Amino acid sequence: MTAPNHFLWYELMTNDTATAGEFYSHVVGWKLDPIDDSANPYTRFLVGDAGVGGMMAIPPEQCDRMEPGWIGYVGVDDVDDYAARIARAGGAVLRDPADVPGILRFAVVADPAGAAFVIFKGMVAGGMNLPPMGTQGTTGWHELYSGEVEPTFAFYSGLFGWTKDQAMDMGDMGVYQLFAAGGDAVGAMMRKPENIPAPVWNFYFCVDDIDAAVVRIGEKGGTITMGPHQVPGDAWIVMGLDWEGASFSLVGGRN
Repeated sequence: MTAPNHFLWYELMTNDTATAGEFYSHVVGWKLDPIDDSANPYTRFLVGDAGVGGMMAIPPEQCDRMEPGWIGYVGVDDVDDYAARIARAGGAVLRDPADVPGILRFAVVADPAGAAFVIFKGMVAGGMNLPPMGTQGTTGWHELYSGEVEPTFAFYSGLFGWTKDQAMDMGDMGVYQLFAAGGDAVGAMMRKPENIPAPVWNFYFCVDDIDAAVVRIGEKGGTITMGPHQVPGDAWIVMGLDWEGASFSLVGGRN
């Protein structure tokens, strides 16, 4: 594990992996690496030869209960210990620790307000080969819409050692609290806006040019829900929905 207690993997649960693969490879630029030699086929998203995320089909028995969407994986050194700590801190264990034989041990968990994420520890020798942050196809920002900021930050900080960076006052929307995971800020937390149905982590995937990416979203049947909007650092963001309604965001420059 190269960076414990960071988000290291991002996974899409979808009803149609073929169409999802076409959409995200076109919009974000990922190469697709299908793994079909199992009862549960899985596709990795690659930047060069490095895996940065993946997708799998929602099990048929859960299609009526699970909406398509993204979830993030935080690397830890002991999944069982962290699952117990999350429960003691007021979070929830949604799926008990289990193994994907020879690949990883994981548990699906949630913070006290209900925002879900995964904790995991890889079993592959040598750890993960991650591309430099900011490379097209990597994840450039992690944004949490959850409970009140101070207790929410305390929950994650107590677990993972994340530290506060800048805080921005957004008026009626509350505080936008940036957080760091051992270096520069990698994301932010805010109280969940009323227009977002449930607490959730939102991930911003890096693209080459935000305007070109907007065009690519439309070409594959997605929609823009916000942006392009300029943010500090001369970057631009958009929020959108893929053709199936799963939320995602992009960050990139403007040429």
